Amino acid sequence: MKFCLNHFLSAVSFALDYAEHDVFGVELNHGKRVAYISWRIAQRLGFSEDDVFDLVSLAILHDNGLSRYLGNKELKSNLVNYEVIKGHCVIGENNIKKYPLLKDEKNIILYHHEKLDGSGFFHISGDNLPLKAQIISFADYVDTHFNAAKFYGAYQEKAVSHIMKLRGKQYSEQICDSFFAITRQACYRLDQDPNNIFECLQQNLPLRNVDLSYQEISEITETISDIIDAKSKFTWRHSRGLAEKADIMARFYKYDDVQRNKLIIAANLHDLGKLLIPNSILEANRALTEDEFALVQSHTYYTRHVLSRLDGFADITEWAANHHEKLDGSGYPYGKTAKELDFNSRLMGCLDIYQALTEDRPYREGMGHKKALKIMSDMVGTGRIDGSIVEDVDTVFAAY
Repeated sequence: MKFCLNHFLSAVSFALDYAEHDVFGVELNHGKRVAYISWRIAQRLGFSEDDVFDLVSLAILHDNGLSRYLGNKELKSNLVNYEVIKGHCVIGENNIKKYPLLKDEKNIILYHHEKLDGSGFFHISGDNLPLKAQIISFADYVDTHFNAAKFYGAYQEKAVSHIMKLRGKQYSEQICDSFFAITRQACYRLDQDPNNIFECLQQNLPLRNVDLSYQEISEITETISDIIDAKSKFTWRHSRGLAEKADIMARFYKYDDVQRNKLIIAANLHDLGKLLIPNSILEANRALTEDEFALVQSHTYYTRHVLSRLDGFADITEWAANHHEKLDGSGYPYGKTAKELDFNSRLMGCLDIYQALTEDRPYREGMGHKKALKIMSDMVGTGRIDGSIVEDVDTVFAAY
């Protein structure tokens, strides 16, 4: 199918921004701002459109490896503390091996904290540093040390003076000089306003579509599921576990490869909206307040909001976003009823319940198969979930 990389990038940036926002308390759009600065510098340096697109993609993805560390209580909730972990560069580089970049790009994310003088994690210096890695390293430094909204007057002069001391040492002269040129324009700070930056990137990036099979897309979305799951130690295997069970059930029902992979993609991305939910709620070992539960109910709404932007994802969006709907209309966020829920939406809802019941949560240990099926059978009895699917789940997973 034709897969729009622009739209997928917007979904990825959504995931990364909200994960960092909750854990670190940083202003949203760090990845987008790094991408914006990188894009403007690349323009000044005469990059081709494909090179610009790859650079922006890598800039948005540059911190994807941080997800592995989000639950580490030994680190204070400060982005700088996490940024100095060498491992996030290694994990981040490994995560994008299946990402459909337009060119054969290597070591850009791995080296995104390296400096021209060799003072980074890997002590790679000078011409041994890929130019794209140098640009992202510089853009990342600028965004974590300066406020784009204040780039005028005395603040701008002070920032420029500071960066001048790094010019030719930690960062190349051509990158620094390109940055100085773009910051003289008022649009530099206006483009990065939270209300403007998404549209700015969308409107100015070249449109890029690639031919991918649903199998290839399912492999790409595993990275997003890892980001989602890593947000809390209590959900670190939830999406991956659901995807594995969706795969097993699809084979049980003898789905063809396209339908099976679509179901796996839906499982990988079903909790995308949960990145908006604070960990204090996800990890609560008590009953949620009305306000907290109302916020939890929003996560499937935002899963739909993001996935609906992706071409060719209409049925995937339904299966992913309907996983908390119930046959009797008691689910959320739309209160859909049996006639509005197709078989795969019902299947995803049942598998999500089974996965949740059998994994550890803050308030209880994971249940065994029999106990989980007893609870699900009770839900069948009250008309909330599909009895035939629950019987199939029992048949398939009783031996696991």
